[in-house]
Amino acid sequence: MPSYRVRAAIGALRAGVDAPEVLPAAAAAARARATVEADDVGLVAGVPYVTVRFTAADDGEALAVAAAVLAALLSCAEVGSTTVDRRAGARWRTVR
Repeated sequence: MPSYRVRAAIGALRAGVDAPEVLPAAAAAARARATVEADDVGLVAGVPYVTVRFTAADDGEALAVAAAVLAALLSCAEVGSTTVDRRAGARWRTVR
């Protein structure tokens, strides 16, 4: 089964949300629909990004999982740029 990842830039947190709640919410949304392989928070050029990696049968299923993750993130924080990528050998290719 192919491996996918959804990455999203995280902005200001919603009122009442603590930073440690954001990643678990995103991973739980993915886990409800797919097998989660990994989740992480990192900085890219000083911008925090949440990444959730998961398996899905095809691009359509992966986009549905990613939509659930983004909905969970939007309930926690402002969300900036997002990407959904599929693993292709040693590289990640953007799903369109």
